[in-house]
Amino acid sequence: MDGQFLLPPLLLLLLGASVLWGQGPGPGGAEEEPPDEEIPEEDGILVLSQRNLGPALRKHHTLLVQFYAPWCGHCKALAPEYSKAAALLAAESAEARLAKVDGPAEAELTKEFAVTEYPTLKFFRDGQRTHPEEYTGPREADGIAEWLRRRLGPSATRLEDEEGAQALIDGRDVVVIGFFQDLQDDDVATFLALAQDALDMTFGLTDQPKLFQKFGLTKDTVVLFKKFDEGRADFPVDEELGLDQGDLSHFLLMHSMHLVTEFNSQTSPKIFAARILNHLLLFVNQTLAPHQELLVGFGEAAPLFRGQVLFVVVDVGADNGHVLQYFGLKAEEAPTLRFINIETTKKYAPADGGPVTAASVTTFCHAVLGGHIKPYLLSQEVPPDWDQRLVKTLVGKNFEQVAFDETKNVFIKFYAPWCTHCKDMAAAWEVLAEKYKDHDDIIIAELDATANELEAFPVHGFPTLKYFPAGPGRKVIEYKSTRDLETFSKFLDNGGKLPVEEPAGEPTAPDPETPANSTTEPKEEL
Repeated sequence: MDGQFLLPPLLLLLLGASVLWGQGPGPGGAEEEPPDEEIPEEDGILVLSQRNLGPALRKHHTLLVQFYAPWCGHCKALAPEYSKAAALLAAESAEARLAKVDGPAEAELTKEFAVTEYPTLKFFRDGQRTHPEEYTGPREADGIAEWLRRRLGPSATRLEDEEGAQALIDGRDVVVIGFFQDLQDDDVATFLALAQDALDMTFGLTDQPKLFQKFGLTKDTVVLFKKFDEGRADFPVDEELGLDQGDLSHFLLMHSMHLVTEFNSQTSPKIFAARILNHLLLFVNQTLAPHQELLVGFGEAAPLFRGQVLFVVVDVGADNGHVLQYFGLKAEEAPTLRFINIETTKKYAPADGGPVTAASVTTFCHAVLGGHIKPYLLSQEVPPDWDQRLVKTLVGKNFEQVAFDETKNVFIKFYAPWCTHCKDMAAAWEVLAEKYKDHDDIIIAELDATANELEAFPVHGFPTLKYFPAGPGRKVIEYKSTRDLETFSKFLDNGGKLPVEEPAGEPTAPDPETPANSTTEPKEEL
């Protein structure tokens, strides 16, 4: 993925309420606040600034505010969905409003609310300017609207009778009902808080004894009803410890998924949010009957590993070329199995190419989990002309001999072909190679990290730049500064570090498509 994840927002500086609201006394004593101006709108979205945020909060008691940057690609992608969500809420006459702030143009607001990436969304309630809630919901219109609905009204339906409970269960594929003998209990608040964010499930709750009896319950329990697999999963509330929101969230994620999930754009967010680190993938062509028959045996093995291994089917005939590439596979190699731990990114393949059956799948899983199979690393073949271009081409098979050549200083760009930041710096990298082509001890190189894996150098963000200085000791220096020719050159000329320079006036704004020099400057979210 492009770039790196950022640290959590910094703690806000405590400011006096009078300053925050723009109502502080002037030099001559208290000033009367000017009357509120009309807040401008664009496509149903309120346009906010330092001047009108206070009036907006007073006028709209529930306000979702997006901090964006005009150059941010993710912000541009969000814009139409954000406007659609505003229209959905307006059609319902909902109390909540959506607003936006141009972050770079409103530096005081980005600092006040510790905005460190774009887009950042914050939810303000009851006109309070301090401690807004971070938006953690989907980036599409229906999800944004539903996230707000569950904060404006009850996040779970109160159930009083069997007819209402059955109607709720029948109406959705996945329904979660909390059975609590006392609706004033703290566990109920925990349940409702979780329901606010689990937008792909429908929630209900009840304290009715007749409903406890109907569903065979004698104590507080959260029950997930589903129209697939075993049909129902129970999560009893611990009588001593109470309801743990994290444990319940994990339980619901795990049991709301099919034992075998087909990978696509709709299911992938749940697959990676399930907090199950081990994934077993079956690559098949769903248009071929012999391949479809393998799904039976694959599914039969899944219950044994529920909660430990996530079983996923990847259709090589669908738009899943990026998944095949990630595992170093071609469509014609299907049917085949691959196992991955998404935390370590280690990949495993069966030792033999035998048939996919419940027994072979079970044996393969046990072998990987037991440490009896070694992971494999992707590597392309060394191109015949790898050293003929100014920028040398590295792959897994020639990386060691080039990077750790004790007579060379090697500067390597680890990139992904689809990465826009990598594309943006490509020209500077070529010019850098041209500039140092006559330096026998300097090599400028690049490695496609999506097609070549290095056990000692896992790459988690693109581009990643590493400098391997000449000499013994296998030293490695990671480059983290500005990605331009001038700074690259200073880095190389100074032996793999940037010279300390006196500040010269105000710093210039960073290129919007590259990481900023300062870790406190807002960056595009990746």
